[in-house]
Amino acid sequence: MRISDTGDRWWKTAVFYNLDVKTFLDWNGDGIGDFEGLANRLDYLADLGVTCLWLAPFYPSPREDNGYDISDYYGVHPDYGHLGDFVEFVRTAKDRGMRIIVDLVVNHTSDQHPWFTASREDPSGEYGEFYRWADERPDDATANMFPDVEDGVWSEDEVSGRFYRHTFYRQQPDLNTDAERVREEIEKVMGFWLQVGADGFRVDAVPYLIESEQGREHDFLRSLRGALTRRRGSAMMLGEVNLPYDEQLEFFGGEDGDELTMQFDFVGNQALWLSMARQNAGPLREALLARPELATGNQWGNFVRNHDELTLDQLTEAERYEVFDAFAPEASQRIHDRGIVRRAPGMLESDPRRLRMLYSLAYSLPGAPVLYYGEEIGLIENGAIPGRSAVRTPMQWTDGEHGGFAPAGTPEIVAEQPGEGAAPAQINVSAQLRDEDSLLAFQRRLIAAYRSSPEIGWGELTVLDAGHDCVLAHRLRLDGADFLAVHNLAAHGRSVELALDGLADETAVVSLLDPASRSELDGGNLSLELDGYSGLWLRLVPQGSRRLH
Repeated sequence: MRISDTGDRWWKTAVFYNLDVKTFLDWNGDGIGDFEGLANRLDYLADLGVTCLWLAPFYPSPREDNGYDISDYYGVHPDYGHLGDFVEFVRTAKDRGMRIIVDLVVNHTSDQHPWFTASREDPSGEYGEFYRWADERPDDATANMFPDVEDGVWSEDEVSGRFYRHTFYRQQPDLNTDAERVREEIEKVMGFWLQVGADGFRVDAVPYLIESEQGREHDFLRSLRGALTRRRGSAMMLGEVNLPYDEQLEFFGGEDGDELTMQFDFVGNQALWLSMARQNAGPLREALLARPELATGNQWGNFVRNHDELTLDQLTEAERYEVFDAFAPEASQRIHDRGIVRRAPGMLESDPRRLRMLYSLAYSLPGAPVLYYGEEIGLIENGAIPGRSAVRTPMQWTDGEHGGFAPAGTPEIVAEQPGEGAAPAQINVSAQLRDEDSLLAFQRRLIAAYRSSPEIGWGELTVLDAGHDCVLAHRLRLDGADFLAVHNLAAHGRSVELALDGLADETAVVSLLDPASRSELDGGNLSLELDGYSGLWLRLVPQGSRRLH
């Protein structure tokens, strides 16, 4: 692959930043974040190096599930502003070179959506087939996604006396996406948001979009991808598919790559945390080697944690409890017996070495990094808030009242910020902007190095033998350019010898994160000294290369 062959596939090397409007910045003083506040922090995000904003659901909703229970696909929740505010925000973001993707949540709606109201009241009417109904409760052994809250996937509707299916909470009835009219409506929703400025979609709960044993879910995804690219050739879909790699490949569209454009690497993420717990790179190394080869237009999204629980359900039970014991020893820090409701700094006891090594490692993995708001400053969860909302507290901008999230004097904000040790007085953007040794400063350097290294998004991967179980070394090559990352997951230092084929001794070894550092090749071998919990990003530059380094 040559850089000149990449085309307009911007997502291959994007830096994604996921945020929820309601917890980012309150501009009007009602205690809830809004689009005007977000627009006033776009310069901060551009300076950080973000190239694509992924917005959590901001649509009208009863918000019984953090906005994923949508009651109108074509609007903006009035707490966040109105559609004009969204359009102004998009214009401002694009002026700063940032793209926008929005959540496409079409496995279910809110039970307050007009479609559901019409469907329950008139089964034979226009919207009767929009949901999955039964006159008697089906004998369905399918597990609900929230088994400690819901006792199944069918509930009785008090209005109609019939039963409706819900994969998630009972107030979120499943759409019947097997029905052609429902698919047509979903395409209209996509077309609307593309028309007002979105560059694509993060597609929620992809494996649950359609229930079919004839492969029709893949026909559906291909039709959505086709509708997307007809409207805008550069638009993309980033899918949530928490499945083993072989099944994830099917949701890309296999060798054709004509379904989802990108997917989150859940397998790699869970292997990363198992490696962190063991201080052994083996699980992550095995995951990288097991990754299927993707079509040129597809990509992986790499992340440290996301907006939900840090799910561990691709691990064995024994492996999952290893991670629990290491990073979530208290029952309140776990959820659904499969995930952790903590942010990375809390899990790592705010150890700056481990945190920096973790993000350095995650950003260096082949693919595109996906950052959750506040990760750049080491935001910590509020353990006093139960469940997944513990990691959804307001952004901490200053050390002032409400951490600068809302104007001083605002009586109440959308969620309580963490207390002593993790409060805005200890962790905030303003202080870290003035500190060149802060986590924020490190994240900015890391993102700048990522954006100058297209090999990470496009290159061919080789996992190297580092001679130590605790060290992961991988190499990415593209168009004669070489990127090398070496990370030590253990507390104590290691001496590493790497054999690098195809390089002359005159090749310069340049450190991307520490420009003053220099190493030399000797007969194709590279000797490195790694501190405990540390990482190196190196560029291998042949003599006479015109590559900026």
